[in-house]
Amino acid sequence: MTKGKISIIGAGSVGSTLAMRVVESGLADVVLLDVAKEMTSGKALDIADASPLVGHERSIIGTDDYAEISSSDVVVITAVFARKPGMTRENLIARNAGIVKDVSGKIKAHAPASILMVVTNPLDSMTYLAYKTCGFKRERVFGMAGVLDGGRFIQLIAEELKVPRSSVKALMLGSHGDTMVPVLSQTTVAGKPLEKSLSKDKIDAIIKRTRERGAEIVSLLGTGSAYYSPSAAAFKMIEAVMKDSKEVMPASAILEGEYELSDIAIGVPARIGRRGIEEIVELKLTAEEKEALSRSAQTIKAAIKLL
Repeated sequence: MTKGKISIIGAGSVGSTLAMRVVESGLADVVLLDVAKEMTSGKALDIADASPLVGHERSIIGTDDYAEISSSDVVVITAVFARKPGMTRENLIARNAGIVKDVSGKIKAHAPASILMVVTNPLDSMTYLAYKTCGFKRERVFGMAGVLDGGRFIQLIAEELKVPRSSVKALMLGSHGDTMVPVLSQTTVAGKPLEKSLSKDKIDAIIKRTRERGAEIVSLLGTGSAYYSPSAAAFKMIEAVMKDSKEVMPASAILEGEYELSDIAIGVPARIGRRGIEEIVELKLTAEEKEALSRSAQTIKAAIKLL
């Protein structure tokens, strides 16, 4: 079994589910850290007790001590003020900025060689804040963005067309929020453009529901927000780092001129491997997609100003 260590900051539903996915896949050992030490320790013990039943040899500990995250390959920030019904991602900025700033500083102190991934919302502005706080090279800081949104888009398309999910390919760029950008020029069903399978009205309706999917889940749950799918998206990105797969997937990345954008974290296609973001892939977008990405960037810039 190869060595590997992933630290997850925040033992709420997303963090603990992600921890379970990581150890049960055999990908790495896990440190699950939260200020609520007893709750975190209890969750870690519960996940560990399933090990002989699932059949893996990975370890997990629950703690509130940042010294435990030393030598981590990847550190994931999931710590968050829980989103409530009616609360937009932008409403979360004041609540979560203090958390992310504090955590990023401690990651810098205790795991300075790690790759840092942000899951906390509002995703793009929190990724930017983590980058500015920890001082890592931009390649080593990114956010979980379009992987989740793209998965939701694929699910809804497959449901509408009654086709296998595996036959649908889609790409979602821009913010992890209401201005996310579906790249229809890259969206296909069984290799054919989506526009050949669905009318514009149907596509627009699916895009709208994709954008509102997080809020839809929040309203149904009553308290808390989605965690099975966000943890699956985060796991997919961590796996690309740990296995050095060089897979191209959307990530909230710090741009320095790519897509004619700078000093911002925004969802773009990125090649992810052992060094983090190893390449930002610049696609040829349509004029409409470029304009939508620009509008999304303006929304993120406005959120960043609030920081």
